[in-house]
Amino acid sequence: MKTISFSTAFLLIAGLASTGLGAPTTSRHIVARGDDNGDGDYSYGTCSSPIVRKEWRALTTEQKSDYIDAVKCMMALPAIDTANVPGAVSRFDDFQGGHILATEFIHYVGQFLPWHRYFVSVYEKAIREECGWTLGQPYWDWTQDYQDWPGSEIWDPTTGFGGNGVYVDCPEVTVTCLPGGTGGGCITDGPFANITVHIGPADSLDRNDHCLSRDFHSQFPEQYFTPSAMNATMSLPTFDGFRQSLEGLLNDVDHIGQHGSGHGGTGGTMVDLFSSPGDPLFYLHHGQLDRLWWQWQNMNIDERLYEIAGPTRNYTVASPNVTLDYMLDVGVLADQVPIYDVMNIGGSLCYTYE
Repeated sequence: MKTISFSTAFLLIAGLASTGLGAPTTSRHIVARGDDNGDGDYSYGTCSSPIVRKEWRALTTEQKSDYIDAVKCMMALPAIDTANVPGAVSRFDDFQGGHILATEFIHYVGQFLPWHRYFVSVYEKAIREECGWTLGQPYWDWTQDYQDWPGSEIWDPTTGFGGNGVYVDCPEVTVTCLPGGTGGGCITDGPFANITVHIGPADSLDRNDHCLSRDFHSQFPEQYFTPSAMNATMSLPTFDGFRQSLEGLLNDVDHIGQHGSGHGGTGGTMVDLFSSPGDPLFYLHHGQLDRLWWQWQNMNIDERLYEIAGPTRNYTVASPNVTLDYMLDVGVLADQVPIYDVMNIGGSLCYTYE
């Protein structure tokens, strides 16, 4: 049977695999709007009581249960964006649909990290205000799991998100076969075993009921979540270099990054570049990516609160470089905000990591 690499599969799902990888832009210091002389005299807003985001395993059993209940609440509340996402049934679908609509503008671009930082923060606000979750959005530190990916506590059917899907030969949407898969079908245990994913796969916004699937691929975390791989990414000196290493490179099968490895290691719904928020683990995975960006920023906070670079469209399309004035659009989920509003998580976003 013919097989292809994960990186190619991830891009084929996005409809991007037929294009070539251009030269990366050079990272540079960007002056924030209102900071005409570039001296860093800029206010990011005030935050006196930040929400604390904790790693999933740091939550008590009761807190884990409360979070799962809050996610199920999001899946039960009626959708508000059926005009743009006709297949949406629930508030949870609103967010999946918002990601689908934005996908081609938020991956392999300079705004990848800011956009997802804002998106997860908006989801965090919704799950707190609409569904009674009282803590910060949990994150998943998958660096703890690279040596035994299937044995991670995150997959626990009682205190986690359930495990792998039943084995299906080459299940990935629109690709020939993603090698090394151990599942691929519907998940059979845990709190989300019987949920219905209403939209997707890929960029479909119409009603298309299907199950939540997973397809574990341990080879990706074994390569990208090791101490040496993490150090290689975290030690990069420029934003553009760091972002590309963390996210992965377009059409580069040898550099899928920590972002691609979390999606590919989980597989199934999560490997769909458009529709991956159909798996609740999406928000824990991107919480971890955001945490890593914040750690990288804090290595040189005076400079890195202002550092943004990269194209505003993926490297296959000519586009201007991103700036701090670039507006982040999450559709009807929340107001548009400029990137500079989300550069400091202790500002208007008002959260921190434990």
